[in-house]
Amino acid sequence: MIEIVKKTNINFMGFRKIAFIISGVFVILGIIAIVQVVNGTANLGIDFAGGTAVQIRFDRPVTLKEVREVLEGAGLRDFDLQDFPTLHKVLIRTKKKEERLGQFSQQIISALKKGFKDKEITVDYTTEIGPKVGARLRKDAMWAIIAATIGILIYVAWRFQFRFSVGATAATFHDVLAVLGLFNIMGKEINLILVSALLTIAGYSLTDTVVVFDRIRENLRYIKKESLEKVMNRSINEVLSRTLITSFTTLMAAAALFFFGGEVIHDFALAMILGIVVGTYSSVFVASPIVLLWKGKKK
Repeated sequence: MIEIVKKTNINFMGFRKIAFIISGVFVILGIIAIVQVVNGTANLGIDFAGGTAVQIRFDRPVTLKEVREVLEGAGLRDFDLQDFPTLHKVLIRTKKKEERLGQFSQQIISALKKGFKDKEITVDYTTEIGPKVGARLRKDAMWAIIAATIGILIYVAWRFQFRFSVGATAATFHDVLAVLGLFNIMGKEINLILVSALLTIAGYSLTDTVVVFDRIRENLRYIKKESLEKVMNRSINEVLSRTLITSFTTLMAAAALFFFGGEVIHDFALAMILGIVVGTYSSVFVASPIVLLWKGKKK
């Protein structure tokens, strides 16, 4: 209804070499993150590493310093604290051996009740995952992403052509690796919530890529005398307004979750924000150039 982006004539394919360098950096960061996840050296959540998480709610405000002093005074070590000041909640997480999981959660609760006798303490939840289960979840998460990508390859090959499916699959892998690599660099926790975000990003990226490919296929039917590169540039410019508006509105929703959704969904929303930006970039500068390289500069 409103033409926010006017008709453009940008040579997107002319930037493909620079784009491949940028994408190469993203892919390398993602591969490094995968290696660290497999080796267990990344910042894995208890979903994947195994451990204990206990969320405590206080009737009055407490500081992390006070909680840390109480726990350390009870002889507890190697734990991470995260507070939710407005809710008077504290999340205590630790990565412990399987035989000590149950003991550690009880020690935390007992120590806090003893150290904060003047405050009412409520246990919101306790999560305990053994290292063997964490390793299995880590393996299953990898297979889930691989299976989703193979599904994308088959779907796009059936709907378009095999060369298009290669471009779409490469763009999807690129987006997953980029977000995973950025999360690893930022020191964010890699857990099942991130895996959910990565699968969502894969779907978003595919949808954006298919819109571009659809216009390319449509123009190839009617434009016979131009090279594939020119047809691609024309097609991307034609859907540029749609791509930017869709990305912006989706970004607004993700930003709302990030700022107002609370701590539990914070990392998911951050992954979605990164994924939307990277996914929009890859639809133009990764998927289409790969199809062009596959076909060459033939008419």
